[in-house]
Amino acid sequence: VQLQASGGGLVQAGGSLRLSCAASGSINGIKAWRWYRQAPGKEREWVASIIRNGDRNYLDFVKGRFTISRDSAKKTVDLQMNSLEPEDTAVYYCNINTVYREYWGQGTLVTVSS
Repeated sequence: VQLQASGGGLVQAGGSLRLSCAASGSINGIKAWRWYRQAPGKEREWVASIIRNGDRNYLDFVKGRFTISRDSAKKTVDLQMNSLEPEDTAVYYCNINTVYREYWGQGTLVTVSS
């Protein structure tokens, strides 16, 4: 199983980006799809998740600005990011949590300029 993240880039504050993560291979027992991020010099932090029943949860700082969505048939999970702020600058990682293990993507860099 491999996760391929894409969609990162450079954007001005107030702008938008859409990240996408595609999974290849067979994945069983999925509990949640998640996005994490790691800013320079900081620990990796959880950003958003969507669980099997479709419930979504977000880091307080991104609530109302980010939206996570998934397409189970295509095995993709997206993160729509609006009203971006310089503090959102980080490498973003997609993650799949299953009953057996976790899978991580390689990360995609998002840079928000002020």
